[in-house]
Amino acid sequence: MSTAAKAKAPTEVADGRRRRGMDNRARIVAAMIEMVRADEVAPSAERVAARADVGLRTVFRHFQDMDSLYREMSLVIEAELRAIIEQPFQSGPGPERAVELVARRARAFETIAPFRRAAEAVRHRSRFIGSDYARLVRELRAILERELPPEVAGDPMKLEALDLLLSYEAWSRLRRDQGLTPERAQAVIETAVRRVIG
Repeated sequence: MSTAAKAKAPTEVADGRRRRGMDNRARIVAAMIEMVRADEVAPSAERVAARADVGLRTVFRHFQDMDSLYREMSLVIEAELRAIIEQPFQSGPGPERAVELVARRARAFETIAPFRRAAEAVRHRSRFIGSDYARLVRELRAILERELPPEVAGDPMKLEALDLLLSYEAWSRLRRDQGLTPERAQAVIETAVRRVIG
Protein backbone atom coordinates (compact mmCIF):
# COMPACT_ATOMS: atom_id res chain seq x y z
CA MET A 1 0.00 0.00 0.00
CA SER A 2 1.40 3.43 -0.94
CA THR A 3 2.01 6.15 1.65
CA ALA A 4 -0.90 8.19 0.23
CA ALA A 5 -3.25 5.19 0.49
CA LYS A 6 -2.15 4.55 4.09
CA ALA A 7 -2.79 8.20 5.01
CA LYS A 8 -6.21 8.12 3.38
CA ALA A 9 -7.44 4.92 5.03
CA PRO A 10 -8.17 6.31 8.56
CA THR A 11 -10.14 9.21 7.05
CA GLU A 12 -12.20 6.83 4.94
CA VAL A 13 -12.88 4.65 7.98
CA ALA A 14 -13.95 7.69 10.03
CA ASP A 15 -16.17 8.91 7.17
CA GLY A 16 -17.74 5.45 6.87
CA ARG A 17 -18.46 5.36 10.60
CA ARG A 18 -19.94 8.85 10.49
CA ARG A 19 -22.18 7.90 7.55
CA ARG A 20 -23.30 4.72 9.33
CA GLY A 21 -23.98 6.70 12.48
CA MET A 22 -26.05 9.27 10.59
CA ASP A 23 -27.91 6.49 8.79
CA ASN A 24 -28.65 4.70 12.08
CA ARG A 25 -29.88 7.93 13.67
CA ALA A 26 -32.19 8.63 10.72
CA ARG A 27 -33.51 5.04 10.84
CA ILE A 28 -34.26 5.34 14.55
CA VAL A 29 -36.18 8.58 14.07
CA ALA A 30 -38.03 7.16 11.04
CA ALA A 31 -38.96 4.04 13.03
CA MET A 32 -40.31 6.15 15.88
CA ILE A 33 -42.36 8.27 13.45
CA GLU A 34 -43.78 5.19 11.68
CA MET A 35 -44.81 3.62 14.99
CA VAL A 36 -46.50 6.77 16.29
CA ARG A 37 -48.24 7.31 12.93
CA ALA A 38 -49.61 3.78 13.31
CA ASP A 39 -51.11 4.91 16.67
CA GLU A 40 -48.54 3.25 18.92
CA VAL A 41 -48.70 6.09 21.42
CA ALA A 42 -45.59 5.42 23.55
CA PRO A 43 -43.30 2.88 21.88
CA SER A 44 -40.51 1.56 24.07
CA ALA A 45 -36.84 1.99 23.18
CA GLU A 46 -36.66 -1.78 22.58
CA ARG A 47 -39.52 -1.65 20.07
CA VAL A 48 -38.01 1.35 18.28
CA ALA A 49 -34.65 -0.42 18.08
CA ALA A 50 -36.29 -3.54 16.64
CA ARG A 51 -38.25 -1.49 14.09
CA ALA A 52 -35.10 0.42 13.06
CA ASP A 53 -33.14 -2.85 12.93
CA VAL A 54 -30.47 -1.55 15.31
CA GLY A 55 -29.36 -2.57 18.78
CA LEU A 56 -30.78 -0.95 21.90
CA ARG A 57 -27.34 0.45 22.70
CA THR A 58 -27.33 2.17 19.31
CA VAL A 59 -30.56 3.98 20.19
CA PHE A 60 -29.01 5.33 23.39
CA ARG A 61 -25.73 6.12 21.66
CA HIS A 62 -27.65 8.60 19.50
CA PHE A 63 -30.29 9.72 22.01
CA GLN A 64 -29.65 10.41 25.67
CA ASP A 65 -33.14 9.18 26.58
CA MET A 66 -36.57 8.65 25.02
CA ASP A 67 -37.43 12.31 25.58
CA SER A 68 -34.54 13.27 23.30
CA LEU A 69 -35.95 10.93 20.66
CA TYR A 70 -39.40 12.50 21.06
CA ARG A 71 -37.75 15.89 20.60
CA GLU A 72 -36.08 14.79 17.36
CA MET A 73 -39.36 13.33 16.10
CA SER A 74 -41.09 16.59 17.01
CA LEU A 75 -38.62 18.58 14.88
CA VAL A 76 -39.29 16.36 11.85
CA ILE A 77 -43.07 16.69 12.27
CA GLU A 78 -42.76 20.44 12.82
CA ALA A 79 -40.94 20.73 9.48
CA GLU A 80 -43.80 18.83 7.77
CA LEU A 81 -46.30 21.11 9.48
CA ARG A 82 -44.47 24.27 8.41
CA ALA A 83 -44.49 23.09 4.80
CA ILE A 84 -48.30 23.10 5.01
CA ILE A 85 -49.00 26.22 7.05
CA GLU A 86 -46.43 28.46 5.36
CA GLN A 87 -47.57 27.89 1.77
CA PRO A 88 -48.50 31.06 -0.12
CA PHE A 89 -52.19 31.89 0.08
CA GLN A 90 -54.33 31.42 -3.04
CA SER A 91 -57.05 33.84 -1.92
CA GLY A 92 -56.65 37.60 -1.65
CA PRO A 93 -56.87 39.48 1.65
CA GLY A 94 -60.28 39.35 3.28
CA PRO A 95 -62.71 36.83 4.78
CA GLU A 96 -61.84 34.11 2.23
CA ARG A 97 -58.32 34.04 3.63
CA ALA A 98 -59.74 32.82 6.97
CA VAL A 99 -61.66 30.08 5.14
CA GLU A 100 -58.43 29.08 3.39
CA LEU A 101 -56.81 28.86 6.83
CA VAL A 102 -59.47 26.30 7.79
CA ALA A 103 -58.52 23.99 4.89
CA ARG A 104 -54.82 24.45 5.55
CA ARG A 105 -55.15 23.68 9.24
CA ALA A 106 -57.35 20.68 8.53
CA ARG A 107 -54.47 19.16 6.52
CA ALA A 108 -51.93 20.15 9.16
CA PHE A 109 -53.96 18.83 12.09
CA GLU A 110 -54.65 15.52 10.36
CA THR A 111 -50.88 15.21 9.88
CA ILE A 112 -50.01 15.88 13.50
CA ALA A 113 -52.96 14.12 15.19
CA PRO A 114 -51.14 10.87 16.08
CA PHE A 115 -48.15 12.84 17.33
CA ARG A 116 -50.33 15.07 19.51
CA ARG A 117 -51.91 11.94 21.04
CA ALA A 118 -48.43 10.55 21.71
CA ALA A 119 -47.34 13.90 23.14
CA GLU A 120 -50.25 13.93 25.56
CA ALA A 121 -49.35 10.43 26.73
CA VAL A 122 -45.75 11.36 27.61
CA ARG A 123 -46.17 15.08 28.39
CA HIS A 124 -45.76 14.57 32.16
CA ARG A 125 -42.24 13.18 31.69
CA SER A 126 -41.03 15.35 28.81
CA ARG A 127 -38.82 18.44 29.04
CA PHE A 128 -39.71 19.47 25.48
CA ILE A 129 -43.23 18.53 24.47
CA GLY A 130 -45.19 21.15 26.39
CA SER A 131 -42.94 24.02 25.35
CA ASP A 132 -42.87 22.87 21.70
CA TYR A 133 -46.66 22.81 21.56
CA ALA A 134 -47.00 26.18 23.31
CA ARG A 135 -44.68 27.68 20.69
CA LEU A 136 -46.76 26.17 17.87
CA VAL A 137 -49.97 27.61 19.37
CA ARG A 138 -48.38 31.07 19.53
CA GLU A 139 -47.20 30.83 15.92
CA LEU A 140 -50.62 29.71 14.68
CA ARG A 141 -52.25 32.62 16.49
CA ALA A 142 -49.76 35.07 14.98
CA ILE A 143 -50.62 33.76 11.50
CA LEU A 144 -54.32 34.13 12.25
CA GLU A 145 -53.92 37.72 13.47
CA ARG A 146 -51.81 38.58 10.42
CA GLU A 147 -54.19 37.08 7.86
CA LEU A 148 -57.57 38.19 9.22
CA PRO A 149 -59.13 41.39 7.90
CA PRO A 150 -58.05 44.22 10.27
CA GLU A 151 -61.62 44.87 11.44
CA VAL A 152 -61.92 41.19 12.50
CA ALA A 153 -58.43 40.90 14.03
CA GLY A 154 -59.15 44.10 15.96
CA ASP A 155 -62.35 42.72 17.50
CA PRO A 156 -61.24 40.79 20.63
CA MET A 157 -64.38 38.62 20.79
CA LYS A 158 -64.15 37.57 17.14
CA LEU A 159 -60.40 37.00 17.38
CA GLU A 160 -60.72 34.71 20.41
CA ALA A 161 -63.61 32.79 18.84
CA LEU A 162 -61.66 32.29 15.61
CA ASP A 163 -58.52 31.26 17.49
CA LEU A 164 -60.60 28.59 19.24
CA LEU A 165 -62.35 27.42 16.06
CA LEU A 166 -59.03 27.13 14.22
CA SER A 167 -57.24 25.29 17.06
CA TYR A 168 -56.05 21.70 17.10
CA GLU A 169 -58.29 21.10 20.12
CA ALA A 170 -61.44 22.03 18.16
CA TRP A 171 -60.32 19.84 15.27
CA SER A 172 -59.59 16.91 17.58
CA ARG A 173 -62.97 17.23 19.31
CA LEU A 174 -64.82 17.10 15.98
CA ARG A 175 -62.74 14.22 14.62
CA ARG A 176 -62.34 12.00 17.67
CA ASP A 177 -65.10 12.80 20.12
CA GLN A 178 -67.84 13.65 17.63
CA GLY A 179 -66.65 11.13 15.05
CA LEU A 180 -66.79 13.43 12.01
CA THR A 181 -64.85 12.70 8.84
CA PRO A 182 -62.12 15.20 7.92
CA GLU A 183 -64.35 16.65 5.21
CA ARG A 184 -67.32 17.06 7.55
CA ALA A 185 -65.17 18.55 10.34
CA GLN A 186 -63.71 21.04 7.88
CA ALA A 187 -67.19 22.00 6.65
CA VAL A 188 -68.39 22.57 10.23
CA ILE A 189 -65.43 24.81 11.03
CA GLU A 190 -65.77 26.72 7.75
CA THR A 191 -69.45 27.40 8.50
CA ALA A 192 -68.64 28.62 12.01
CA VAL A 193 -65.76 30.79 10.80
CA ARG A 194 -67.96 32.45 8.16
CA ARG A 195 -70.59 33.19 10.81
CA VAL A 196 -68.09 34.70 13.23
CA ILE A 197 -66.53 36.89 10.54
CA GLY A 198 -70.02 37.97 9.41
